[in-house]
Amino acid sequence: MSDNEKSEDLKGGPGRIVLPAVVFAVPVLKLAWTLGGGGEASEALVAMEPSNWPDVLIGMLLNTALLASVLAVVVSRTTYAYFAAKGGARVHADSSVVHTLSAAAVVPLTFALVVGAFHGWWWGVAVAVASYALRLGVIVEYRTGRRERGSGKRTRTSPTGWLQHSADTAAMAALLLAGVVLPVIALAGAVDGRSWTSVVECDVNTGEGNERARLVELGRKGNGVVGWDIEGDEVVNGINCGVSENDVVRPPLWRS
Repeated sequence: MSDNEKSEDLKGGPGRIVLPAVVFAVPVLKLAWTLGGGGEASEALVAMEPSNWPDVLIGMLLNTALLASVLAVVVSRTTYAYFAAKGGARVHADSSVVHTLSAAAVVPLTFALVVGAFHGWWWGVAVAVASYALRLGVIVEYRTGRRERGSGKRTRTSPTGWLQHSADTAAMAALLLAGVVLPVIALAGAVDGRSWTSVVECDVNTGEGNERARLVELGRKGNGVVGWDIEGDEVVNGINCGVSENDVVRPPLWRS
C-alpha cells in the first residue's frame, strides 16, 4: 500500500457501505414488502411520520436476536478501528497493556447488556465475546506495528507466529460479518413478512358500521390507534384494540 493511499479503517472499514444501507434502505424494504408495495409503504410512512423512521429498524432489532447481535458486533469493531486510524492508535502503543485491554472492553460490555436485556443473556455473552475478540485484533495490529499510528496504513513487515494468525483471523471475521453475514440477515429480516411493530385487533368504522380488523400499529391517537388494515389495504383508525398473538402480515419472500 502506498503512502498516499488511505487505510480501509480510515475510510470506515468493511462496514462503511453495509451499515448505512442497514439503517436507511432496509427499513424501507421492510415497509414495502410487509405492507405489499412502494405505494403502501409511502402511505404508512406518512401516517407514522418520517421522524419515526428509526422505529422500523428498532422494531426489527427487537424482534430478531441474530440481527441485533451481528449489528452490535459490526458497529463495535468498525467504530473502534475507525477512531484508531484517526489517531487513537497512539493509545494502543503508549498505554499499558492492562489499560488498553480494559478500555477496549467498555463498548462490547455495553452492547452485551443491551442485547442481553432484550434477547437473553446468552446472546449478550456472545456479543461481548465476539466484539471484544475483533477489537483485540485491531490492538494486536497496532501493538505489533502491522498498522501505522495516525494513519492506519498497513506496513510491509508483519510479525510471524500466533499473533499474526490471530490478527489475520480477526480481520477476516470482521470482513465476513460486515460484508456477508450482516446484509444477508438484514435482508432476510426485511422480507420475512413479520410486522416490525405490534399487530392489533381493533374495531374499524367501514362506513357501514364497525367491524373487527387486524391492524399493523403505526401510532397512537387518543384512545385508539392509527394502523394499516391488513385486509383492507389502507390506513385506518381503530378503537377497542387488543394485541394479536400473530405478528405475521404476509408470507416471507422465499414462500411467495
